[in-house]
Amino acid sequence: MSTPLPLLPAHSPATLTTEEDGRVLHVRLTPDGASILTTAAIDDLINVLHGLHDRPDLRVLVLSSTGEDFCLGADRQEFRALAESDPTGAALRRALDKAHRLCQALENTHAVTIARLHGGVIGAGLALAAYCDLRVGADTCRFRMPEVGVGLPPAWGGAMGRLITEAGAARIRELFLTCDEFDAETAHRLSILHRIAPPDRLDAAVTAWTRPLSRRDPESLLLTKRMLAGYTRADRVTDATPVDSHLLASVLSRAHAGRRDG
Repeated sequence: MSTPLPLLPAHSPATLTTEEDGRVLHVRLTPDGASILTTAAIDDLINVLHGLHDRPDLRVLVLSSTGEDFCLGADRQEFRALAESDPTGAALRRALDKAHRLCQALENTHAVTIARLHGGVIGAGLALAAYCDLRVGADTCRFRMPEVGVGLPPAWGGAMGRLITEAGAARIRELFLTCDEFDAETAHRLSILHRIAPPDRLDAAVTAWTRPLSRRDPESLLLTKRMLAGYTRADRVTDATPVDSHLLASVLSRAHAGRRDG
C-alpha cells in the first residue's frame, strides 16, 4: 500500500495543522494572537486543497480554528503594506486573487467540506465558512460583515454572490449595508448555519455528519456536489466573483494613495 501524500510542505509556516481520522481530514487554523486570516494561512489552505486532488481516499474536510474565534477577517495590515510596497496595486491584486482561488477550491474540491464555527465569524471568516458545504456553529457564535463600515466593498473571495445564493438577497443586502452583528439563531434562520450546538457539543455535531459521509460512495458524493454547484450557479445570470479581487484592490490602493498625498 502506497504512503499517502503529505498535504502540507515540510517548510510550511505554522498557520494551520492537519490531522487525518480515517476518511476525514481535520484542518485547524492556528492563529498567532488575534484570529486574523493572513496571506500565509491562505497559501497553506490552498496547498491543502490542492493536495486533496491526490487523496481521493479523503471524503470529508472539517475546517475549524484553535483560536478564541473562528476568524475575525482578513489581515488589513498586510493590505496596507502591499499597497505601500507597490503603488500600482498589482501586488495587492495578486494577494486578493488568492482569496478567490481559495474559495473556489473549497467549493470545487471532491471532499465534502464542513465549517466548525465558534466565537467570531467576521468578514473573510464568514466568506470562508460560506463556501463550505455544511456549517455548524456554537450557539455563542457572532457574525458580522463589517466591510462597508470600514470603507471597503464586500468583495473578499467573491463572498457576496455565495451568501446571496445561500441566504437570499434581501437579508444579505441589509446585513452588508448596516454591518449589524447577528447571532447563531439568526444565522440558522438565514441558512448560514445548518445546525447550532452548545460549545461542548460542537464536536459531536460535526461527527454526526462525518460518520455517515465517510461511508458514502465517493463518486456519488462528488457528482452530487457538482450537480448542486451547477444548479446554484444557474441561479446567477452573471457571476462577477472573478473581478471582486480587482475591485477591492483598486479601492484599497486609492485609499492608501489618498492618505499618502493628504
